[in-house]
Amino acid sequence: MRDLVFIAFLGALFGFGLRRPFLFVLAYVYIDIVSPQRLTYLLLNSVPISMIAVVLSVAGWLLFDDKRDVRLAPRQGLLLLLLIYCWLTTKSADFPIDAEGKWEWVWKALAFAIFLPLTLRTKLRIEALLLFMILSAGSIIIVGGLKTVASGGGYGELNLMVSNNSGLYEGSIISTVAICIIPLILWFTRHGTIFKPDWKVKLFCYALVFACLLIPVGTSARTGLLCIALLALLMLRDAKRRLLYIALIAAAPVVAFPFLPQSFLARMDTIRTYKGDASASTRVAVWQWTIDYARVHPFGGGFEAYRGNHVRYDRIVVEGDQNNQVVKRELEVDKARAYHSSYFEMLGEQGYPGLALWLLISLIGVVRMEMLRWRYLRGPPETLWAGQLASGLQMAHLIYLLGGAFVGIAFQPFIYMLIGAQIGLDTYLARNRQEAAWQPLKRKRPVAAAINAA
Repeated sequence: MRDLVFIAFLGALFGFGLRRPFLFVLAYVYIDIVSPQRLTYLLLNSVPISMIAVVLSVAGWLLFDDKRDVRLAPRQGLLLLLLIYCWLTTKSADFPIDAEGKWEWVWKALAFAIFLPLTLRTKLRIEALLLFMILSAGSIIIVGGLKTVASGGGYGELNLMVSNNSGLYEGSIISTVAICIIPLILWFTRHGTIFKPDWKVKLFCYALVFACLLIPVGTSARTGLLCIALLALLMLRDAKRRLLYIALIAAAPVVAFPFLPQSFLARMDTIRTYKGDASASTRVAVWQWTIDYARVHPFGGGFEAYRGNHVRYDRIVVEGDQNNQVVKRELEVDKARAYHSSYFEMLGEQGYPGLALWLLISLIGVVRMEMLRWRYLRGPPETLWAGQLASGLQMAHLIYLLGGAFVGIAFQPFIYMLIGAQIGLDTYLARNRQEAAWQPLKRKRPVAAAINAA
């Protein structure tokens, strides 16, 4: 029955795309985020729906879309350069078979990010893209939020519809994404046009924000707690009543503490005592191995290069009560441990050139959104939506970058869709400014023609 529901939904989406080809782009976004083929038992598993969606998206743009004044942003060039560089490192990878497996989905994420801004020619399309991204991620987040309320969750225990915890179905990844989309959800409560922000839309948005905040609790992901702290700090700069906002933020942990499950509190306590936690200790050891590896292999070892690591570290265990504690050091030996950090993922797999490219793409995005934020927040009221959207996209990017410090999500498609939305907004506003600059010249031309005729 569930297979039939997914097939009916995708069939309707593709059917509407025949009339409005941009819907093929949104269909691909939904498929890439939710992975419905992993949620079905049989029917969609044998059909390459992702490839079908992307082929229809490109064909629809080539055949029917308006391509006047198409703008290519510098970041699209950098994404292309990163794509080519990753292809080169894949050809010389330390583990070629495993590298090919990762390359099969990485190149699609990068290529789609290059293509996506070309389709975002209107405000409506930018809004539709963000809406599909939020609702697609929200379909996972709402399930996780409900299960957290019902059971309290737990590290590795919150089942997000599938048993395979890859992509957005992994606890730390969905925690990062859930917190980073909160500023965008709040934007829809003020400036949405597809769904007018009446009380029903606002109620849904606020409920979705609450579900997003529950995800780090249900997954017991320490990364999510750090992302919440950064979100609270970033939202302070846009708060109108800052003293009241600070008071509410200070009171929130006190109010929430009695309702938090013990498993979550115990997990968060390991942030302070990370040396006693095997997971955290392993990460530090792997990061040190990656730095040493990059000294010998400055151009990286290709995808999945972490499979060659072999780490030794001391795990500190404290036994006894506070007045009679015994500190023990236990030697741990491990190998082929993942990076658990986007920065070290890039350094180990793509070397210093790849890391520099990836950081430059993100840095330009943060700076460009700040420039748009200042330009349009200070402009007339009708441009306020653009300034606040730029601010929301910037906050989402910064939160994702913080989460990426503790989980390997450098190539997750979601961040590249976010970057595509940033580029689309930037180029759309640039076209508007150029058109506005031509308006005085257009008004002068009839006057000049009348003078010449006289």
